Amino acid sequence: MKLSALDVKNYRSLVNVKLPLRDLMVVIGPNGAGKTALLEIFQLLQQGSQQELGSFLEAQGGFQAVLSHQKMAGESPHLQVKIEIDVQSEQSDAPMIYQFRLRSRQVGYAVGPEWLTWQQDPQAEKPLLYFRALPTLFRYADPATRKWVQPDWDRNYSELGLAQIPKMDREPEALRSMLANTQHYSSLDVSPRAVVRLPQALMPATRPGPNGENLYSALYNLRASHHDVYERIETLLEQGFPGFERLEFPVVGAGQVTLTWHDRDNSKPLYPNQLSEGTLRFLWLATTLLATPEPALLLLDEPEVSLHPELLKLLAALLQDASARSQIVVATHSPDLIRWLQPEEVLIADKEEGATRLTWADDLDLDEWLTEYTLRDLWLMCNLGGRP
Repeated sequence: MKLSALDVKNYRSLVNVKLPLRDLMVVIGPNGAGKTALLEIFQLLQQGSQQELGSFLEAQGGFQAVLSHQKMAGESPHLQVKIEIDVQSEQSDAPMIYQFRLRSRQVGYAVGPEWLTWQQDPQAEKPLLYFRALPTLFRYADPATRKWVQPDWDRNYSELGLAQIPKMDREPEALRSMLANTQHYSSLDVSPRAVVRLPQALMPATRPGPNGENLYSALYNLRASHHDVYERIETLLEQGFPGFERLEFPVVGAGQVTLTWHDRDNSKPLYPNQLSEGTLRFLWLATTLLATPEPALLLLDEPEVSLHPELLKLLAALLQDASARSQIVVATHSPDLIRWLQPEEVLIADKEEGATRLTWADDLDLDEWLTEYTLRDLWLMCNLGGRP
């Protein structure tokens, strides 16, 4: 199961965006073009699926702060999100469709209408409706009896109905789980007292956290339990850092572990507080993209920070490889990163009269250009749009 299309109205500069989604989506464009807003929509879906929609909007400054002031003519102000989901079922190749609106109230907002449908049976006249929520009505299909029932709990009008139904059929439950299994990684803090530079408690984790927490545990456990993955990380380090030999994870007391970097050019190992920003960030990114279990959707905001162009070549290959296991959305300002990507992996964000316009690079006529130039060249020459 993965997301196949997105339709957003009135979220920040995403006034009216309809976008087919792909396994790898690397978004380029100038500041303010809507790249971050696009990432936030996926975060909204993630937190909304866990009854944390209110918390998400509060962190953004409130509902009115994200509601576009350039709403479509003739419509009352509301935020609308619609996603289509590739169910990957032998029963039907029709997408599951989930849609909701957030409407302004005198104080705050309210959810509704909201519904979830799927044409499970291709021969049926109508798609199967799993639930429907209106401002005055909420009904959902009981998974045991297949009959419509009303909730026996107090409905929270500020949270998605999808997150409040106690149990649904297999496909809706898979959707809820997929949305919840979204991870967002922004620029890693590598300041002198950052988490990634200090000893960390040894945990049974195999993935690092968004702030670099559990990075050493993840590497330690991957080496012990997923040695093939660990070897790939070491191979990448050998390619990116000439002289690299190996990593070690000495225990420093009280159940804590740190990292030592062994290099042919140094007689003594280097500790995290001695490693460069780019080295730590690349190690964190490589572990994030290769480690298990994989998130359903991975959001990366400007992963190129502090990375040498040669490391960006390796990062591009990592993104392409990881997109076979997770859907990945990347926001970047780096021409050196997209140099190594394919046009079908690059999404161009531009702004027209204050509204975001998103265009896939392979929808442009680039074939002749690409015989002489790279995507990096075309972006810098302003032939792609998405002004650098």
